[in-house]
Amino acid sequence: MKITLFWHRRDLRLHDNAGLAAALQSGYPVVPLFIYDREILDLLPSRRDARVTFIYDQVERLGQETAQAGGNFLAFYGRPLGVFEQLLTQYEVAAIYTNEDYEPYAAERDTAVAALAQRHSATFQALKDQVIFAKNELLGKSGKPARTFGSYRKAWLEKLQDSDLQPHPSKELFTAERLARLPEAPARPTLAAMGFEEFRQEVPANELPAEALVRNYHLTRNTPGRVDSSTRRSVHLRFGTLSVRELMRQAQALNPKLLAELIWRDYFMMLLWHYPITATESFEPRLRQVPYRNNEAEFTAWCEGRTGYPLVDAGMRELNATGYLPNRARIAAAGFLVKHLLIDWRWGDRYFADKLLDYDMSQNVGNWQWMAGIGVVAAPWFRVYSPQSQLESYDPDYTYVKRWVPEFGTATYPAPIVDHKFARQRAIDTLRAAYRAAAE
Repeated sequence: MKITLFWHRRDLRLHDNAGLAAALQSGYPVVPLFIYDREILDLLPSRRDARVTFIYDQVERLGQETAQAGGNFLAFYGRPLGVFEQLLTQYEVAAIYTNEDYEPYAAERDTAVAALAQRHSATFQALKDQVIFAKNELLGKSGKPARTFGSYRKAWLEKLQDSDLQPHPSKELFTAERLARLPEAPARPTLAAMGFEEFRQEVPANELPAEALVRNYHLTRNTPGRVDSSTRRSVHLRFGTLSVRELMRQAQALNPKLLAELIWRDYFMMLLWHYPITATESFEPRLRQVPYRNNEAEFTAWCEGRTGYPLVDAGMRELNATGYLPNRARIAAAGFLVKHLLIDWRWGDRYFADKLLDYDMSQNVGNWQWMAGIGVVAAPWFRVYSPQSQLESYDPDYTYVKRWVPEFGTATYPAPIVDHKFARQRAIDTLRAAYRAAAE
């Protein structure tokens, strides 16, 4: 019996799943699967990672839903090429379907899997699912994505058709008649078998946020002290437990600011796809040789929320405790690291990669390079935000700070590790010198 494999990655859901819908219409019974990719997991600094537990819970949910529908859901702990070599040898596979992933490693991995499938006389098809416009669908006159978000957003909105946000009928097609039932399906690995501990952090339900929250998003998004300052759906978008199309439809109807923030998500993914070098290098070549100070003691103080700047410290402590970091605290913390402490943006990106529940390479690389003034689209390199002014503007009554820094205002709270006025001038002088030296 020929079968179609559907490979879940950043789309851990049955509903409105473009690749799954296509696989279910391939003409062959479908076996969905997930691979706990050791190329990624082996790089994690801890075997107690809430994101791995979250993924595991979602995979087990998909396994149960697939069994209820009359099929088998496979899961493996290994490296994708090895897993697919085994599957293509063991079963008569007509096709492998999946959804596109735009990160550099994912692109290389998918090219290798496609070549392997071809050697086994199977096809490999990746569909667009996690963005609305992908790859070369929305380019500027230069043949590349627009260099300003305003231009990209305008083109995005002009190109958008109602059909772009319509759901795919994957859930409706997910029936016993379209699923394969394997006679000896292997057991799925447990967290313990993969060497991970169970560790859960609070995540909202994978459903659309309340309408009132969405309607008020533009009013609350920069107020970190409010529990409703964010939709907190970024984790679900990251792992695909919520469809970006359904959230965009809600935003389109209720709040253009939220829709704009979701368009930023598309934009950063396409920038990373077009400029994969930015995963590890500044887009701006004249600022690739900045002599960052990279003081390890100061970096540790930043990581632990002991800088003496309350908004920065509150944000980092919330991140460490919950895996979340509100928008305005994220801006304050990132700006402080790269400008006030003159620490390489990659140190910050790596720390966020270890801690954020919603860590997404394209979003974080794009935003870190924006803050550092070195990205495709960036704030001016000479802009240095005052963490005190940010505090006064966005947490004036210290609601957020007092929640996460209870010793604030007492003798036990540390003095600022660097003076703002001094640090601001040092950052500007350092970046200016690097910029001019590269231009000579």
